[in-house]
Amino acid sequence: MGQNSGRGLQEFLNYIGGKWTKSKTGKTFQVSNPANPSQILGNFQLSGREDVQEAMKAARDGLKRWATTPAPQRGKILYRAARILDELAENLSKTLTMEEGKTLKESEGEVRRAIDIFLYYAGMAPNLDGKNIPSAHQRTFLYTKREPIGVVGVMTPWNFPIAIPAWKIAPALVCGDCVVFKPASLTPLISHYIIEALDKASLPPGALNMVTGPGREVGEEIIGSPEIDAISFTGSTEVGHRINRKIAAGKKFVRIQLELGGKNPAVVLPDARLEDVVPLIKSSAFGLTGQACTATSRLIVHESIKDKLVKRISEEAEKLKVGNGLLPGVEMGPAVSEDQLQKDLDYIELGTREGAKILVGGKDGRKDPETHGFFVRPTIFDEVHKDMKIAKEEIFGPVLSVMTASNIDEAVELANSTDYGLTAGIYTTNLSNAIDFADRVDAGVIKINKSTVGLEYQVPYGGFKQSSAQTFKEQGQEAIDFYTRIKAVYVGY
Repeated sequence: MGQNSGRGLQEFLNYIGGKWTKSKTGKTFQVSNPANPSQILGNFQLSGREDVQEAMKAARDGLKRWATTPAPQRGKILYRAARILDELAENLSKTLTMEEGKTLKESEGEVRRAIDIFLYYAGMAPNLDGKNIPSAHQRTFLYTKREPIGVVGVMTPWNFPIAIPAWKIAPALVCGDCVVFKPASLTPLISHYIIEALDKASLPPGALNMVTGPGREVGEEIIGSPEIDAISFTGSTEVGHRINRKIAAGKKFVRIQLELGGKNPAVVLPDARLEDVVPLIKSSAFGLTGQACTATSRLIVHESIKDKLVKRISEEAEKLKVGNGLLPGVEMGPAVSEDQLQKDLDYIELGTREGAKILVGGKDGRKDPETHGFFVRPTIFDEVHKDMKIAKEEIFGPVLSVMTASNIDEAVELANSTDYGLTAGIYTTNLSNAIDFADRVDAGVIKINKSTVGLEYQVPYGGFKQSSAQTFKEQGQEAIDFYTRIKAVYVGY
């Protein structure tokens, strides 16, 4: 997986054709702990186009062997990899916290999620079935069969750097596809453990390849490769559009799966149980430092309870302990990078200029002598209107915008007032209003009396509008549809 660089730091390598290898550029980049930026976690390959081309060739060369390996055998390899990851779970959780910044409890949950995903798709391997279909003709047998789509490019974000790779790579491999994987450059370390586990589980050469490096070069080469058959990407809507345009302009039809940004609302009606709502909004908005695609960033509250609810949430936000995620009692870690921290602070300043009122936070945590790293306080804006940028644009930080509605119709209108449609939540004890909300809100995931954050791997996931390309869902049984193609067979006898 890596070697000592001679400077006291481990140098982590690419994984191509079943071998750990240095980049052809001869260059590396460093990754640091966002809670303590002076702590360097390792050197990683600053790969170029030649490295991607080598990985693509390895994937194509390995496809026939892997695609023809019986699916139950492929499932056993995933199962062994899950067991290896399980044995490393404690170390993986600490590594994830040091690399991405989330709290240890949050990291433990994500690592467990990744392990469970591998087990889930391993168990699905014997059931990758087609269908028998009645024929309109005598002595004719019709059936369909699933086949691997081929070589898949997987590009993942930094915010869930073990769970999201798991929910893309595991179904791809169990379906018999070969993968070229580019992890986010801010969080490549945890990805190496996924590769190492599958390597130790006897995954054959070429079935999975990993190349680290900049998206503008490594990612672009993956997208434009003549070897690619499908692309699965999670990241910003801006990059998603760029991928879509490049694929459309190419000379080859490539299947795409793009899961992008969000600006997720949570509606609270007068009959909601506020003692349940307050902790759920707190965790949805400020858990994971707000760096989740599904985080609650808009709080739409009925006017009759707005002051009472916002006061209680503000009190909880004020008490929230921010710091190094490895320390006991810390509830929110740092932003993942200085750039992300600056983006958070820029939006906080923008919200003030737009006329919103800061109730809590808005301060740069680095000004506190007891903190180090890229810290920002949880921030709540009141008096936010739907045309403000802080109400429309994805911030990806612990910033909550409060809006007021006079009835369910206005709440639904506000919920639908952005270009995004990933998740949406409602808190109410009125079943009619809850189902009405689920029917009328334009989002791919609806949460009723639940946090907008948190997904179950056996359920399909994906957004609407600018949150997704809306081609194929991720996770659940539906993920298999993306990673396979259907062949119809007619048999006369």
